[in-house]
Amino acid sequence: MLLYALSQNSGIDCNFCCSSYSAISLFLLTFFWAIRLLSSSVLGKRLGKSVPVVAKEVKAMSQEDILVFEKSGEITVAAHSLKLTDIKVPGDVVLDLSSMANQTIKLGGGLHQNCDAISVMKAGKLRFVKPNKYWVESSQKRYVPCVGDNVLGIVVDSKADNFLVDIKGPALAFLPVLSFEGGTRRNIPKFEVGTLIYVRVVKANTGMNPELSCTDATGKAAEYGPLKDGFTFESSTGLARMLLSFPTCPVLEGLGKKLSFEIAVGLNGHVWVNAEAPSTVILVSNAIMNSESLSGVQQKIMVEKLLQRVQ
Repeated sequence: MLLYALSQNSGIDCNFCCSSYSAISLFLLTFFWAIRLLSSSVLGKRLGKSVPVVAKEVKAMSQEDILVFEKSGEITVAAHSLKLTDIKVPGDVVLDLSSMANQTIKLGGGLHQNCDAISVMKAGKLRFVKPNKYWVESSQKRYVPCVGDNVLGIVVDSKADNFLVDIKGPALAFLPVLSFEGGTRRNIPKFEVGTLIYVRVVKANTGMNPELSCTDATGKAAEYGPLKDGFTFESSTGLARMLLSFPTCPVLEGLGKKLSFEIAVGLNGHVWVNAEAPSTVILVSNAIMNSESLSGVQQKIMVEKLLQRVQ
């Protein structure tokens, strides 16, 4: 109807408009697939420095190539195999609860339940950890709190019953003064504004401030609590998950063999590094920040070169 109106009111040839419209549709479709395939941080790490070459060839794909890709689910571009399962986008249904009778699952960030359908809310890669936890892994600066996440927060204020903590989320989080091992009204901890603290998210309801705790599921302090000295920097959530992955990521494994340092990583993108020598802190911090876009082999090579310079 829009094309007809244009041809009637402005004298534009309708056939020309239709052919242009087809060209634009093809361009938008190709561009969509380029973004869908290459916006994933996980896929970006696998492709490494080949991302620009792959992106160029994906954008040059013909309509026939795209249709074949959709049917087969896999295509080889610049010697790299790309699959439709490499990334999920908002709206994709990934689980059907009606076929999972008598099973209990835990949903992490990026997933939403609507009746029996579990759908994706953000672009990323679907992850699964035994026995029953699913989440969507992506790389972003903004952190969305999720129950069970270990995060690094900064105390910004203290009240009679709670500490207010900034965890890079959409709202400040509450840390109850009794959420510590053996916490009572007689031994309430005192934290100054600006204190860095390692905590666990215990509540993350929509429209409410998240609630934190300095104990594990058994009520023990474990590794939670304030972190002193050291250097803190921000990273993407994708890099934070890579640092916490198992087996140990190559950059931390390589640095740990030669250097002595402490590190705490929050899923919210805060990273804390501490060592006796300031030069070690600087080296480790720079190596971590530069490792996000590198593959495992590239990380090992980078660490070897850095260690050779300090020897």
